[in-house]
Amino acid sequence: MSHKTAWIAAALLACAVALPAQDNPLSTETKGFYNSVKNNIIKAAEKMPAEQYAFKATPDVRSFGEIVGHIADSQFMFCSAVKGEEKKSDAEKMTGKAALVEALKASTAYCDEAYNSLTDADAATKVKFFNSQRTKFGILNINTAHDDEHYGNLVTYMRLKGLVPPSSEPRK
Repeated sequence: MSHKTAWIAAALLACAVALPAQDNPLSTETKGFYNSVKNNIIKAAEKMPAEQYAFKATPDVRSFGEIVGHIADSQFMFCSAVKGEEKKSDAEKMTGKAALVEALKASTAYCDEAYNSLTDADAATKVKFFNSQRTKFGILNINTAHDDEHYGNLVTYMRLKGLVPPSSEPRK
C-alpha cells in the first residue's frame, strides 16, 4: 500500500467513525439535555450541607433529601424500562446525605447506560412502561423533564438556605 493510499484509507476511516454521531442527532441531543440536568442535580446534592437534608420549604412537601431520593428512584424506574429490566430503588426512604448522594450517583450511572445505548434508529422502539407501550425516546425525555422539574425544587430549597444553585454559579 502506498503512502497516499494509506492516507486516503485513514481519512475514510476517520470519516466513518465520525458518521454515527452525525447520524444520531435526536438521541445525541436528548443525551445532552439529560447530562446538563444530571450534573446540576448531583452538584446540588453535594453542595447542600448534610444538616439541611431534612429541610422542607413547608411542612406538607418533601424534604431536600426526600427529593434527592425520589429523583434516584424515578431514574431507576424510567431507565430500567428503556433497558428492558426491572430495577427498583428505595432511596426516597433513605436518610443522610452520604447515602442519598451515593444512591443518586448510582441511578445516574444506570441511566447513563440507557442514554448512551440510544440511537435514532431504535428511539421509536416501544417498550412496556406501566400499563402501556411507550417509545424509548419518549421515556428518556420524560425522565429528563422529571429531573428538570425536581431540580427546580432543589434550587428553591438551596435559595431558601442562602446557597447559589449549580446552574446559577459563575462559569469558569
